[in-house]
Amino acid sequence: MDLVTVLLSIVVILFLANVFRNQKQGKYKNFPPGPKPLPILGNILMLDMSKPHNTFYQLSKEYGSIFSIHIGMTKMVILCGYDTIKDALINNAEVFSERPHSPLFAKTSKGHGIVFANGENWKVMRRFTLSTLRDYGMGKKSIENKITEEAECLVQKLRSYEGKPFGDFTSIIGAVTNIIVAILLSKRYDYEDPTILRLMHLVNENVKLLGSPWVRLYNSFPGLMDRLPGPHKTIFKNTEEYQGFIRRTFTKYKTELDVNDQRNLIDTFLFKQQEGKQESTLYYHNDNLTVLVGDLFGAGMETTSTTLRWSILLMMKYPKIQTKVQNEIDKVIGSAQVQMEHRKQLPYTDAVVHEIQRFGDIAPNTVPHVASQDVTFKGYFIPKGTTILPVLHSIHMDEEYFEKPKEFYPEHFLDSEGKFKKNEAFIPFSIGKRSCAGETLAKMEMFLFFTTLVQHFTFKAPPGAILDLTPAFGSTNSPKPYEVCAVPRS
Repeated sequence: MDLVTVLLSIVVILFLANVFRNQKQGKYKNFPPGPKPLPILGNILMLDMSKPHNTFYQLSKEYGSIFSIHIGMTKMVILCGYDTIKDALINNAEVFSERPHSPLFAKTSKGHGIVFANGENWKVMRRFTLSTLRDYGMGKKSIENKITEEAECLVQKLRSYEGKPFGDFTSIIGAVTNIIVAILLSKRYDYEDPTILRLMHLVNENVKLLGSPWVRLYNSFPGLMDRLPGPHKTIFKNTEEYQGFIRRTFTKYKTELDVNDQRNLIDTFLFKQQEGKQESTLYYHNDNLTVLVGDLFGAGMETTSTTLRWSILLMMKYPKIQTKVQNEIDKVIGSAQVQMEHRKQLPYTDAVVHEIQRFGDIAPNTVPHVASQDVTFKGYFIPKGTTILPVLHSIHMDEEYFEKPKEFYPEHFLDSEGKFKKNEAFIPFSIGKRSCAGETLAKMEMFLFFTTLVQHFTFKAPPGAILDLTPAFGSTNSPKPYEVCAVPRS
């Protein structure tokens, strides 16, 4: 049987499967409406495959805050708007807190770790993660001191450029990475260390490739895509190398483990592993440790470093806002070291930090959820097993909560007297049981790194540079490559 015959057979089988599935799902009344799908392809051709959240946001204007869409033969329910997403993830958390089966992530994580795990395994790993992050300083003075020390190292690195243009941001990514590395491994890497540079490359490349249409095709047709070359193969290769480093690291740590002197998250996990309880065997095994450390390393590195790159670009783009931040810092802190206790005294700076996160829109979609049981939600019937995708982009662009959503406008977080005001629709870390476990750490890092950098430097665009605020291609919204002059203020 030649290749053409095989491919034709696969297409016919997929077509028949799609017809059968649509007939089966057709019996459900009040399923959320949506655009009519094509056989096999679904609605793929109408999507902005590089930034699908843009298409979802536009479709919400036609179909409302809850609608359906087909990605290949996978039928999904899209949730838009703060009220609808909050209702799903908070008020109906028991129904919408599981993860759907994803062929790509099933291959890379196999249901282990925290991000793509389900059931009791996820509950145990999340409890362990939250308690251990708190034990090793999340939200406390000890981790604040580590961040301020790292921020000073970053300041010295940027000073070495002497105000000349540079476009290599590995030092900024490395500074953020060192914070999560301290918690996971009790280490600090120099910014030029080949080990940390390689790990950062693997994570950054995978984050970009996860936004590729090839990944969506893989999740729709894994059997076929396993036989074809493409970016999905690079993701698997990078993940294997990344996880190999983690396994080698904790294998070494196991030989050095002192149960009376647990130094980091890996030590604590290994101690749990040796407790001899039933839970130790069921959940505290090497596969869970490998994927958990990978999840935390990637999340701890990517979002905060990307937000910092947005912050520098936005300060260049809006120099008057940068000056206003610097004036407030000079008045309140002067040349003293920035501390978290200063945040309440720096309302404008705090507002700018929040607006950077809203405008940057780093994670426009949450990681998909799934309906764990049949449910009627907002008047629509959603059957068990349906993939649910909350679109955070739709919230951060909502004029009901943000007066000028398409603009960079710090006043979104200031009242009429210039005092900082919270906005309930500001949820860059998502909400509910699946919200980011490291949210408290990320907020502390963002405030301390940003305020320290703007205290010491004025960020200016090189002569003739065009400052493009359009996000780069990738699964997250990161700024396109740019150059900057970090001009020392003293």
